[in-house]
Formats: sequence, C-alpha cells, structure tokens
Amino acid sequence: MGSDGKIKGNVDSDLVLKSMIEFPHYNKAIIISNDGDFYSLVQYLYNHKKLEIVLSPNKKYCSSLLHEAARGNIHFMNTARQELEYN
Repeated sequence: MGSDGKIKGNVDSDLVLKSMIEFPHYNKAIIISNDGDFYSLVQYLYNHKKLEIVLSPNKKYCSSLLHEAARGNIHFMNTARQELEYN
C-alpha cells in the first residue's frame, strides 16, 4: 500500500518479469521509459543482443542508470519533436 493509503501496483516488476518470461519468444525489445528501475533489464537485454532501443520520453528526466545501460541505444522523444511533429 502506498503512503496515500491506496493499493500500489508493482507495474515495473511485473513488466520486467513478463519480459523475462517471454524472452525466448521475441527477437528484439523496445523499452519506453525514463525509469532507472529498468536498468537491469536493459543491461540484460543489451548483453544478450535483444535490445533494439530505449525510447525515453524526456532527456531531462531520464535516469542516468538507464542511459548507461542502453549504451548509446537510446533516443529521446522530446528532442525528436520537430522531426515527428505534423505542421
């Protein structure tokens, strides 16, 4: 339970667990997150040549651990806005 009294989900750990259960069934993974909680997963995927890319919503708020684990396989969606935006 969270500090506000509401039931807290373990979404991060559920996503990591599901990624590992399904590991043999996919070729590449795309991780969309700023969260350093995914550091170990990203590192494992990279080391096993299953990391396609990490897409971080915002460079300013991206965990340095996540950035490090992606080893250059990271793109920041906020910096690509001009390229992606429809005028």
